[in-house]
Amino acid sequence: MSVAAPVIELSNVRFSWTAASPVVIDIESLRIDEAERVFLRGPSGSGKSTLLSLLAGVMVPRTGGIRVLGQDIGRMGGAARDRFRADHIGFIFQMFNLIPYLSVLENVCLPCGFSATRGARASGGGTGIEAEAIRLLEHLDMADAALLRRSVNALSVGQQQRVAAARALIGRPELVIADEPTSSLDEDRRAAFLDLLFRECEQRHATLIFVSHDASLGSRFDRVIPFGEINRPSGAVNAPDRRKP
Repeated sequence: MSVAAPVIELSNVRFSWTAASPVVIDIESLRIDEAERVFLRGPSGSGKSTLLSLLAGVMVPRTGGIRVLGQDIGRMGGAARDRFRADHIGFIFQMFNLIPYLSVLENVCLPCGFSATRGARASGGGTGIEAEAIRLLEHLDMADAALLRRSVNALSVGQQQRVAAARALIGRPELVIADEPTSSLDEDRRAAFLDLLFRECEQRHATLIFVSHDASLGSRFDRVIPFGEINRPSGAVNAPDRRKP
């Protein structure tokens, strides 16, 4: 029986916002394998979002190693990390990070403009990037012709959240990271959202890391990791959101 390849490997990772500030992330080890669906559970302010930024290469640890898809992202320069993230990681941000002057459709297609790899995957079926974006939006009740061309500023919070999900999934990223992605969805739309997320990840053998404080969602995942069991911080306080889409 073959053993799945690790998509994420952490070893003795420590992070603090400044050399003098308390340690926010202190994780001895963490391994997440290919195609796993992992639910990372913990209260707000515990450092979960900070860990996700480290995994995506938005920030680097002060000590320790982070390997993602076989690459030591802590040793990459900033530009290389940006390229790696654009090509391989779909990120659903807690604050959405949608571009306000772009339409719904333009926001969903945006990752393909930053990454030729994602663009090629999105149009791989021969239908084109916009058609793939519409397919994803259809599963989230967001493909109405009037909605597609609407500015995201004119959407409700729940609609913006669904646009952010479609944007993360376009171009078949190998790793999908979701930071509190269902907090503004009602029960029915939350179920549809999770169904889409799981189906897309399963079809592409993508790994999913889903962060939430809502323990009721954990039963749908392969593995639940209580954040407090892997993190040993001296002061887990999140800084203001500094991440980029």
